[in-house]
Amino acid sequence: MKAPLAFCLLASLTSYALADSRLDDVLQRGTLTVCTTGDYKPYSALRADGRYEGIDIAMAESLAKSLNAKIHWVPTTWKSLMPDFLAQRCDIAVGGISVSLERQKKAFFSQPLGVDGKIPLVRCADVQRYQSVEQINQPQVRVIEPAGGTNEVFARAHLGQAQIRLHDNVTIFDELLAGKADVMITDASEARYQQKQKPGLCAVNPERQMQYSEKAFLLPRDDVAWKSYVDQWLHLSVATGEYEGIVSQWLAAP
Repeated sequence: MKAPLAFCLLASLTSYALADSRLDDVLQRGTLTVCTTGDYKPYSALRADGRYEGIDIAMAESLAKSLNAKIHWVPTTWKSLMPDFLAQRCDIAVGGISVSLERQKKAFFSQPLGVDGKIPLVRCADVQRYQSVEQINQPQVRVIEPAGGTNEVFARAHLGQAQIRLHDNVTIFDELLAGKADVMITDASEARYQQKQKPGLCAVNPERQMQYSEKAFLLPRDDVAWKSYVDQWLHLSVATGEYEGIVSQWLAAP
């Protein structure tokens, strides 16, 4: 009985080792399909000419180059990101994606790209008024968030007494400046970036996040070979300084 059992175990391990991986698919196709929202500077932004730019866009291009592959961009939204990913429309999703347990139930993440927690973005005149969750979680405070992402999740979980309105993630900052909303909860990196792009907006205590969060790339669940390759490529990108060079083009040191 021992020999057949050992044979079955070996066959099982061999079958697992030879199982199809996105890594093999990408190498054979010569194309890397990448889901991204295109509405989240400095990570992913869709330009007027139809091209994408941003930190994660440059990183995806670097990943494709390491595979001798071309990129096929797959537009998505924060609300449809996970359905699109589970429908296998892309090999990887990028664009400032926050690691969450809900997403982890359905997908893998690459190794984290860094810590980037939630903070308020407000008009500069209101910085002292909106320093804490308690100050924001009031019936008269108008909170504005993009639909479907972790910003909305945070607002629903912690700011239930405030007025929460959903808006697109491109013109949302103009809504704040125009006084049509009071607070946007977002990641410290986006808040820092937008306060440079939109004079009059200020990131509130970017060094003291209201919620711990990490950024990573979204990968298909259970595809160990593909995750291992992406993690190794990312490790080398960080070790060689390539990643920091890309980040520095978009974000000044805090």
